[in-house]
Amino acid sequence: MIWYIQYLPEAIKDLERLDGSQRILIRKAIKKVSKNPLPDDEGGYGHPLSNKRNLKLAGFLKIKLKAAGLRVVYKLERIDGQMLIIVIGVRTDEQVYEVASKRINEYRI
Repeated sequence: MIWYIQYLPEAIKDLERLDGSQRILIRKAIKKVSKNPLPDDEGGYGHPLSNKRNLKLAGFLKIKLKAAGLRVVYKLERIDGQMLIIVIGVRTDEQVYEVASKRINEYRI
């Protein structure tokens, strides 16, 4: 199955704020994960998030590029075959996940 990649407007701005080499890394990672964005426990590349520190992120997944310090949070819409990118960040885990939670609430995702 081919998964359609969609970005929140803020996620596009996140991507534009990165330097050129970081953008390349993120695009490659998203492209790779989009081939099989299912959670890793279902044989995919996505890493499930959970509800921690008052952040309700259960049902969302992440891509973590450890060496580059980059994170991507996305939601998988199985019925639509869509991978919705919520946030892209060069931040600590807590910051990225707080921004993701805020956007999820704002867009009522």
